[in-house]
Amino acid sequence: MKVYARSTRDRSNDTGKKHEEEGSMIIRLIVLLKLFILTVWPTTLVAEEVWISEDLPELPFEINGKSYLIKRGNDNSEYIAKVYPPKAPRACPPHCLQPMIPYDGVTPVGEVGIVTFIEDYVLSGDGFLVDTRVGKWFKAGTIPGAIHMPFNMFADTSTNPFYEPLMARLGGKKTADGWDFTDAKYLLLFCNGADCGQSPRAIRNLIEGGYDPEKLMYYRGGMKDWVRYGFTIHFPE
Repeated sequence: MKVYARSTRDRSNDTGKKHEEEGSMIIRLIVLLKLFILTVWPTTLVAEEVWISEDLPELPFEINGKSYLIKRGNDNSEYIAKVYPPKAPRACPPHCLQPMIPYDGVTPVGEVGIVTFIEDYVLSGDGFLVDTRVGKWFKAGTIPGAIHMPFNMFADTSTNPFYEPLMARLGGKKTADGWDFTDAKYLLLFCNGADCGQSPRAIRNLIEGGYDPEKLMYYRGGMKDWVRYGFTIHFPE
């Protein structure tokens, strides 16, 4: 009988210890859950709100009666997979990486610089944000507020009927000695990205034609960087 009593007590102690361990484990799990809620969850909520910069959440604007909105935080993953799928680097030449400054005097800009350019030059009528890619790329999606001027339209050749009308639209005046770009617009040009030479070619033709390089800006990152940073994509009608 005494042995039996000791055995029952031992079992009771073992059961109590097990309950204590289980209770301690539950408490630890609750503490870990609270830590998760206090640290990871708020971060997740904040991450969903992605501003353009520290003092600019988004940019709504209007050009010629058409409304646009530039903001970040867009899920462009499907667009990237369709238009810019991962693949091996293209042959160089011709698809070589472009320098940040394609020609002396030209100003390189980033994504925030594009937004600033729209505010300072496009909305005032003093400049154009220019997509220099060919038509199919432009229609596939561009930066809000951009106008389409394919790079080959900037070549001053006898086979290019668009050159003179284009230069006049940019504010140039044709003279007996060539073109006077004194009152020309400020231009920010872009194409597909760092390995796209279309914007640098357009810039070269402009400078060779007498355009002031200090009125030219270049977004080397192009549409590839624009969409990867979650910026708004505009689909022309």
